[in-house]
Amino acid sequence: MAATENPLKVMTARLRRPLMLTWAGLIAERLVRAFWPVWSVIALSAAALMLGLQDMAAFEVVWGAAMLAALAVLAFGVLGMARFRFPRRAEALARLDEAMPGRPLAALGDVQAIGAGDAGSAALWQAHQARMAARAAQARAVEPDLRLSRQDPFGVRYIALLGLIVALLFGSVWRAGSVVQMVPGGGAAALASGPTWEGWIEPPAYTGLPSLYLADQGAVIEVPEGSRITLRFYGEVGALSLFETVSGRSTEAAITDPEQNFDVTRTGDLRIDGPGGRSWAVQALADAAPTVEVIERDARTAFDGQMSQPFGARDDYGVVSGGAVFTLDLAQVDRRHGLAVEPDARDPISLDLPMPLAGDRTEFTETLVENLSEHPWAHLPVTLRLQVADAAGQEGQSEPFQMALPARRFFDPMAAAVIEQRRDLLWSRQNAPRVAQVLRAVSYKPEGRLFRSEKAYLRLRVIIRQLEAMTQSDGLDAAERDEIAQALWDLGVLLEDGDLGDALERMRAAQERLSEAMKNGASEEEIARLMQDLRDATQDYLRQKMQQAERENPEESDQRSAENMMQMNQQDLQDMMDRIQELMEQGRYAEAQQALEEFQQMMENMQVTQGQGQQGQSPGEQAMEGLAETLREQQGLSDQAFRDLQEQFNPGAQSGQSQNNEGRSGGEGRGESHDGQQGQGGQGGEQQGQGGEGREQAEGGEGAEGSLAERQEALRQELERQRQGLPQLGGEAGEAARDALERAGRAMEGAEDALRSDDLAGAIDNQAEAMEALREGMRNMGEAMAEQQNPGGQGEAEGQPGQAQADPLGREAGQGRQVGTQDSLLQGEDVYRRARELLDEIRKRSGEGARPDVELDYLKRLLERF
Repeated sequence: MAATENPLKVMTARLRRPLMLTWAGLIAERLVRAFWPVWSVIALSAAALMLGLQDMAAFEVVWGAAMLAALAVLAFGVLGMARFRFPRRAEALARLDEAMPGRPLAALGDVQAIGAGDAGSAALWQAHQARMAARAAQARAVEPDLRLSRQDPFGVRYIALLGLIVALLFGSVWRAGSVVQMVPGGGAAALASGPTWEGWIEPPAYTGLPSLYLADQGAVIEVPEGSRITLRFYGEVGALSLFETVSGRSTEAAITDPEQNFDVTRTGDLRIDGPGGRSWAVQALADAAPTVEVIERDARTAFDGQMSQPFGARDDYGVVSGGAVFTLDLAQVDRRHGLAVEPDARDPISLDLPMPLAGDRTEFTETLVENLSEHPWAHLPVTLRLQVADAAGQEGQSEPFQMALPARRFFDPMAAAVIEQRRDLLWSRQNAPRVAQVLRAVSYKPEGRLFRSEKAYLRLRVIIRQLEAMTQSDGLDAAERDEIAQALWDLGVLLEDGDLGDALERMRAAQERLSEAMKNGASEEEIARLMQDLRDATQDYLRQKMQQAERENPEESDQRSAENMMQMNQQDLQDMMDRIQELMEQGRYAEAQQALEEFQQMMENMQVTQGQGQQGQSPGEQAMEGLAETLREQQGLSDQAFRDLQEQFNPGAQSGQSQNNEGRSGGEGRGESHDGQQGQGGQGGEQQGQGGEGREQAEGGEGAEGSLAERQEALRQELERQRQGLPQLGGEAGEAARDALERAGRAMEGAEDALRSDDLAGAIDNQAEAMEALREGMRNMGEAMAEQQNPGGQGEAEGQPGQAQADPLGREAGQGRQVGTQDSLLQGEDVYRRARELLDEIRKRSGEGARPDVELDYLKRLLERF
């Protein structure tokens, strides 16, 4: 019977490839563990040489480090050889067998010890061998274990690898050759290999360009002016020489210094003569000066006088700074009236130009934003010149740009007169007597509608007296002139914006400002802002009229004749204001002016009545009525404080009658509102008004002020009680109402302290702030109540005036069953321009996060669709 072939030999022959791979991995594993210190030392040494560290150290240090490195390599190499054992084939076979379950290779090499003659036992052994053979046939090569954490706990090998990678990225292999040149006496090896050189070109840092290795460049090199060239010659001195014409040096002899540094100032040649020498044509690229220009010829001016002037700047490597200079164009000034005299010397207006905070500055567009309304040259001809500078110190200027200095415009006639006289005073101090005379002339008879408040008239008289006193003493110096100018500016703003007592006066003032703006040809932004002010003032006036109608006896209202009553709803008023705005947008100012006058007359003669279905008052309506009563009482206190302040300047005059200035509001302390409503309120207001007045007149002076302080304290406590009893109002409007009433309480407390300290002027200011905060709180409270009654703006929009919801385009929603609006969105022939304006407005409003979520979602849907 033939001998049976050894199963293990058969299987190893079939597993030749995985066995060889496992054997190779085992060899690599032992090599790494034995010689990793040698490779780490070699990598660190190579990194140091390629980075050029030998050029920065002394000769002794370099050769000492080289000897230590060589000894380390030798020592670690000997130790590695001692540790290294070449693996045998049996070891590879054992590792391959260990990786499989049951060690099938070892089983295949076993021989049956007992029972070989038993047929059953032999069959069982054959089955076992077959199963192990099948398992061994699935063998795979075993990966080597190259981890060295036990042999290198401090990670020295990783440090060496990192140094080598850095040297390969930022160093040069050629630098390693400089070690040979450090042999004392020049080195015989260096002379045998011949002289060598190396060089770099470093552009100026502000250009952001990389350094150039000279040996890698072609025959023509383009570099910016000011680039630094560094050359090093190795070997015998004089074997290599330099000839160049790019630095502008006067010498024409060859330069043989071992190290040379010079800057590129012009285009020329660069040549290295000697063994391995080369030549280049260097082109010096001049740094162009930056440029700047005004983009839009007409600067945009906001209603408050803020100027927005776009400009564009560019430079080949980037602009670093810039400025704008406004110079008075005296030749273009209309030298009449207060401008006829020679002006006082003033420096030009210098402003810094805004630079991009991030991104490329080689070419950009920005906007100069500044408010120069208080400058003496406001609205006068000036010359604008923009200038920019780059990192090289070069400057560029724009062409002179003729313009009128943008500033705020005043539409109230008295405010415009005050600001004009302020300009004349700042123009020259010689105008001081003339300014005082003109101001006295325009305020000679303050009756009528010239002054909306006695406070403004009193301020003007004080300013006139101060100006006359300063002029008659030692003359007006610069500090006194600036003080008077600031007071005139504050007075002009007060006259323009107003310090009005009630909603009717606010509405009248808004109508007058809008009318003046149309007459004076104001910009679209100013007219839109004034139109919105008129809408807000009308809403406040309607709310007060509605509250008045609710307080009146319905039976008396029913007895009025129908022909003396005007009945209309919120939508009708909205349509009238929209019609006025439509006429202004179309440029039909005459028709818009007529419609505005008709609207003003109608509003002043309108009688608002209660609704038919009124069944008592809700908590919110009761709170609104209480706040309105508090506002009227605060107005009465403010009027009384104002009359007391008048008496301090005119002790011989009667209360409220100083200088023929009876005062259109206040009614001698009874708290009359400006539209004729009595402010007593029927619940003690009369006692506080009339009784308080009699007590103040009897006690006089200090006692009266103390009484005013006590009344102010009582009113503040009443407001605090009303704040505690406010109904629960949600949303942003409810939160804004609570904040406004809290500000009103703080202002009342300030007025109380000012009255106790005999500071009537400060008390009047605090009282005005309290009244404004009360009005704002009532307005926000009405909006919050409207949101509760009509959440989401759906359903019928009936309710109190001022509660109508507007869509994102600013149009009022329909009244009752009326859905939508009667507005014509696309007017005129230029429908595309109008559509673009509407789209810009939608984008603007969609970016205002303070708007309700419902409105933002609606705006988002509009943008997605269009």
